[in-house]
Amino acid sequence: MNKPLVGALLSVLFLGAGVAPATAATDTDTAGVRAKAVTFAGTVALSNCSGSVVRAPSSQPGDPALVLSNGHCLETGFPGPGEVLLNKASTRSFTLLNAAGSGVGTLKASKIAYGTMTDTDVSLYQLTRTYAQIESSYGIKALELDAAHPVKGTAITVASGYWKRTYSCAVDGFAYRLKEGAWTWKDSVRYTSACQTIGGTSGSPVIDNATGKVVAVNNTGNEDGQRCTDNNPCEVDESGTVTVRKGINYAQQTYGIVPCIGTGNQIDLNQTGCALPKP
Repeated sequence: MNKPLVGALLSVLFLGAGVAPATAATDTDTAGVRAKAVTFAGTVALSNCSGSVVRAPSSQPGDPALVLSNGHCLETGFPGPGEVLLNKASTRSFTLLNAAGSGVGTLKASKIAYGTMTDTDVSLYQLTRTYAQIESSYGIKALELDAAHPVKGTAITVASGYWKRTYSCAVDGFAYRLKEGAWTWKDSVRYTSACQTIGGTSGSPVIDNATGKVVAVNNTGNEDGQRCTDNNPCEVDESGTVTVRKGINYAQQTYGIVPCIGTGNQIDLNQTGCALPKP
């Protein structure tokens, strides 16, 4: 995993990694096309990870807002294989960032709406405030979850609220299965080598530069070239062939979350098209 950090003091361990200033990502993308500006607006910083305020296409202004991050970023610890958290009370706080990456306010959770590391690596927190209240207070809109499967070659930006740093690259392809230690994830996004994400970027939204929509959530990378161990995920294809890609990083797709968000932004795992693991 792109390891969650115990606390802000651990940031000194990564200063040599070249933490970039908080600026909009408006450079030319990997295909040579001028990319749509991707900023930090709507991203959040957790105590140990990154995240973002997100909405489904069907979400309403009066719905309680949702924060997206990784399952391995949960304050309850890593969910075990097969474990799913649903509607668990939480009082976690998140620092909301504006376009420039400055913290503008604190958001509070009312519950862990959903969390797992089975098939995917995702957490969704329900907040105590609605989208309309957040926009009224801070002028910041939620990022929209794309309902469609991402496409190979798409120019993307990983926006880390923890580091206030962006990583620009493209979707290199998809891993049929991504295995890391005890966990296995399905149809994971593989980045091109330009996205060298680090600890603390876990949970960052992966944003399609052309649409501004969230297509995945950043979660891991092979650090040492080891095979299928913690912090060294391996790819397993349909025939069982294992491929190790040292230095390559990955994300979990988020389009599958959309069918599971029901009326009032409640997670409904029984809705048509929802394939998220159940408790």
